[in-house]
Amino acid sequence: MGKNRLEAFSDGVLAIIITIMVLEMKVPHGDTLETLSPLLPVFLSYILSFVYVGIYWNNHHHLLHTVKQVSGPILWANLHLLFWLSLFPFATGWMGENHFGALPTALYGVILLMASLGYLILQWLITSAAGGQSVLRRAIGHDWKGKVSVLSNLAGIGISFWLPWVAQFLYVFVALLWLIPDRRIERVLHQETA
Repeated sequence: MGKNRLEAFSDGVLAIIITIMVLEMKVPHGDTLETLSPLLPVFLSYILSFVYVGIYWNNHHHLLHTVKQVSGPILWANLHLLFWLSLFPFATGWMGENHFGALPTALYGVILLMASLGYLILQWLITSAAGGQSVLRRAIGHDWKGKVSVLSNLAGIGISFWLPWVAQFLYVFVALLWLIPDRRIERVLHQETA
């Protein structure tokens, strides 16, 4: 099976996730800055989640450039990733509404962790399907960013019950780590066509 349907479906789901997140931000009653201040935690959690969804969309796009054919396991792994990403609106809203409380911050970290593991599973299945000459395997190498992300999310979950602000710092750190688009795949694809 070709990858076009997988790509189109994934793009649609990610667009819906962003739409749901923004619709969760309720318009305040009033026209002063004071009416906006209670929404600041909701807005900050929205920004963080928007950045994360954008990072996943960008990296998913690059990831699929290495794929020629899609197998059943790859389809299911992609759905697994999308499942965890689809929980972002709930976790984002809960965390923002509760001013980055311990349990909402921990749940947010669990969803970040599961999404990153889902992405790693999808990446592994794609490299396995392509065999030893996988463009993706050559591009990602030891994938230190993926490993640092998983460890940081685990640390954030653990510390969120005592110091939620440190967990938030770790979640922002991981986002900043991936904010600059990953050019490894582009470089290897460019070398192949040169």
